[in-house]
Amino acid sequence: MSIPTPAELGRAGEEVAARHYTSKGDRILARNVSCPQGEIDLIAEAADGTVVFVEVKTRSTASFGGVEAVSPRKFSRIRCAAAVWLAEHPAHSVRFDAVLVTPHAGHWSIECWEDIDRGAR
Repeated sequence: MSIPTPAELGRAGEEVAARHYTSKGDRILARNVSCPQGEIDLIAEAADGTVVFVEVKTRSTASFGGVEAVSPRKFSRIRCAAAVWLAEHPAHSVRFDAVLVTPHAGHWSIECWEDIDRGAR
């Protein structure tokens, strides 16, 4: 078995995160949305209509850190990209989540922090 490249690991982690959201009844609206202001890994719509902008961090091991990699600068770029997307897709309610995905012996560990701009839960 070959070791995945960082890009392959990232794509796999984003797919795991997307399945996490759809398993809760959310609908994936877009993936890997980019603009000059930044990039958004996933955009989902929750059952209550809230648009959720998701930053996915996939790590090969827990020792590489996690959502703390969403620095204030990175979060600012995500917010700017979200504003560009929202200009074309208006929403009444939005939320920003961060998801850490880590492989563990044949399965994936998922940690989700909702509402990271209002204090993660």
